[in-house]
Amino acid sequence: MLAIARGELIQILRNRSVLLTVFLVPAAMAAFFIYQHDVFEQLGGGLGVIAALLVFYVAGFGLYTTAVTTLASRRQNLFLKRLRSTATGDAGILTGLLIPVTVISLLQAALVLIVLGVVAGAPADVALVVVAVLAVVAMMVGLGLATAGITNSPEHAQVTTLPIGVGTIALASWIGFGGTEELTLLKRLLPGGSAAELVVAGWNGGASPADSLLLLAPTAAWVVISVVLAAMYFRWEPRR
Repeated sequence: MLAIARGELIQILRNRSVLLTVFLVPAAMAAFFIYQHDVFEQLGGGLGVIAALLVFYVAGFGLYTTAVTTLASRRQNLFLKRLRSTATGDAGILTGLLIPVTVISLLQAALVLIVLGVVAGAPADVALVVVAVLAVVAMMVGLGLATAGITNSPEHAQVTTLPIGVGTIALASWIGFGGTEELTLLKRLLPGGSAAELVVAGWNGGASPADSLLLLAPTAAWVVISVVLAAMYFRWEPRR
């Protein structure tokens, strides 16, 4: 598994388009939001909404999109099929392929949130923000596996990743700026909704332990749903 992860990291560092997706786009968006944090604060939601948007830009564009593209590419060039002929099991293969981009995304999320904290103000509950970030990453990895199951090629990934990639960021904005006083259940049940609310609550403060556990439940459910969908639709042979 570690050998697969090391090889995948080398591939990421050599691929300019992947580097753009993983590093430059999230970094550019993070710089913009942090620089304009005063403007976004005036729109409502406090610094928590900026933190939520930063997390979902990193997880949506960096982690999720790259995971789907990577798995579709490795399937198309028969690399997945060759890996299955080795002693590594299916779970180990997928874990090895996704470890590099997952670790990179976690480091990016930590970095941009630290910069936000230094520039604009530290979060009220650091532990809750950390839990929320881990929940978002776990959900995006699961959704990436599920989406890869219906993605025919790396080019096709540009289409199949749009609903989740753009949708989660739009949902984080909706919740961050509009709150959850209206359409509460809908916002929390949509993928990423409760996690975005958890990031906002962790940064701005005011969330009780009971409320936090409640917000973790829908995100955990999406992780389970994604794994089930991945088991149903993921293919190791090239899709037609």
